[in-house]
Amino acid sequence: MLKIATCEIVAPIVACLSLVSVAAAKPSAGSIAERVDQTITRELFNDSTQLAPRASDETYLRRVWLDLIGDIPSPEDVVAFVLDSSPDKRQRVVRELLDDPRYGQNWARYWRDVVFSRRLEERALIAADAMERDLAKQLNDNVPWDKIAAKFITATGDVRDNGSTAIIMAQSGRTEETAAEISRIFLGIRIQCAQCHDHPYDRWKREQFHELAAFFPRIGIRPVRGEARRSFQVIASDHVRRRKPKKEGLPTAEHRMPDLNDPTAPGVLMQPKFFLTRAKLPRGTSDAERREHLARWLTRNKWFVTALVNRMWSELVGEGFYEPVDNIGPDREASSPTAVKLLAEKFRQSGYDLKWLMETICQTEAYGRDSRPRRGSEGTAFTANVPQRLRGDQLFNAVLAVLAINENDAPHGRYRAGEGDGPRHRRSTRHRFDEVFGYDPSVSRESVAASIPQVLALMNSPQVNRGISATGDHLLARLLREEENDQDVVVKLYLRCFSRGPDADELAAALAYREDIGDRQAAFEDLLWALLNSAEFHYRR
Repeated sequence: MLKIATCEIVAPIVACLSLVSVAAAKPSAGSIAERVDQTITRELFNDSTQLAPRASDETYLRRVWLDLIGDIPSPEDVVAFVLDSSPDKRQRVVRELLDDPRYGQNWARYWRDVVFSRRLEERALIAADAMERDLAKQLNDNVPWDKIAAKFITATGDVRDNGSTAIIMAQSGRTEETAAEISRIFLGIRIQCAQCHDHPYDRWKREQFHELAAFFPRIGIRPVRGEARRSFQVIASDHVRRRKPKKEGLPTAEHRMPDLNDPTAPGVLMQPKFFLTRAKLPRGTSDAERREHLARWLTRNKWFVTALVNRMWSELVGEGFYEPVDNIGPDREASSPTAVKLLAEKFRQSGYDLKWLMETICQTEAYGRDSRPRRGSEGTAFTANVPQRLRGDQLFNAVLAVLAINENDAPHGRYRAGEGDGPRHRRSTRHRFDEVFGYDPSVSRESVAASIPQVLALMNSPQVNRGISATGDHLLARLLREEENDQDVVVKLYLRCFSRGPDADELAAALAYREDIGDRQAAFEDLLWALLNSAEFHYRR
């Protein structure tokens, strides 16, 4: 009886101690944020360094809403946040937004753009919705990043059903292209530059690229035709008997490195080897074992955590430790090597917890500073946050929020994904909007600028022009009926568009224009139109 009683008492204690040990293993976001700031200060700043001041509450709230959930706060949210005197309100709003379902949706769309911006053909977009749906759920459930990456590396199945097939589908199942994208996206290393010759700037040899490609020869893409729909399937086969040259997008037994001097030659038979550690598998290893081993080796490598930390830091602070975010590695120099190493190690200790990483970065002084234009080559990194041009989805959400339009009520159009793609696929207004305003999130942000099609699209958009109408039941019409004071209308429009009130000059200019026009409805339609088309609206500061 004594033994039973002791076990009954001890077992719960042991379980509790185990839970405490697990909880203690996860670093405190606030303490790590402070250490990161201290490290950056020590490595980069001196007595003459001029740091941007802490961002205002209005700027911080709009920034963190756009960064975490891809939307802008309502005027009511802004007022409540500004009036809140709690010293921890910024930390609290970050946690609240990370628990918002829009967090997963926003970042799933970000990764969708990362994957499909480099697609080989338009038909690959057939997999985009599934990727967005599945990844949003995983991100909201806070599935560890290493588990998410492993699913992309090992995926098979219908691309409309399994969102993790997206990278392979985007590269049409091609061996070399898939290997290159896996490295670029998850390691931040452009080893594809060594596909035809030794890398011109880094240490990677041509053989190393093709040894990585040797993990992927047995995968391919096959069309799936049914009465109700058409799709594609990522397949894997260990029973390939093909003696003829491999057809693009179909499995083959082993990968061969082409002979550049004789393209008709069969090429050198390659053994699967992971270029960062030289871990290898014998030829003849099954597809499942190849990709499972690669997923394990890749996600346990330091460049896996470094690439993710650097990418998220760049997206939130506006500048990465390495730039661009998909061109890092042992031959690149970080702006603050100790800080990125610290943050990467703590991210690994957190269990690859993406929400923990977001919370940590958002608590740093580097993130919370006011914004300044992107620095030149002689400037010092991280003295300020850097304005970011909104991605297509973020801008679309902001337009809907300002005009109080429900996305489900937005008109839908038809879009053909590409010639030879069979039946036309329904494409929403969001998709068509993103085609104009979207960009590859991996590119250096100084290369992302407004284009003439973007300017014309928003200026001439029938949906936007209907939305700013001061007639009927539109937002502006309701506001003009509710507010007789023109100054109050100006303040509310600025608050709605920019999450701040107008300064004295802006208010004076708006009221003077109202006076000159005479027609109250027309004047405020013009003002709202101007705010929506302004640079400030298209950026998060």
